[in-house]
Amino acid sequence: MRTIGKEITVLSTLVIVLLVLWLLGVVTSYTLGGLIHILLVVAIVVVLLRIIQGRNPLQG
Repeated sequence: MRTIGKEITVLSTLVIVLLVLWLLGVVTSYTLGGLIHILLVVAIVVVLLRIIQGRNPLQG
């Protein structure tokens, strides 16, 4: 059985990790920055898909 609190924690952790990696990409070399930006775009697409499907992206 899945709990909402655990899902929010996992999603929040994922968002924080992606944000930190994106910030590292902005301040580091150009090639690493490209990879981080691709990961950021993937994360945004996943959130948008969840919204389009009618699910709350923060609660799973």
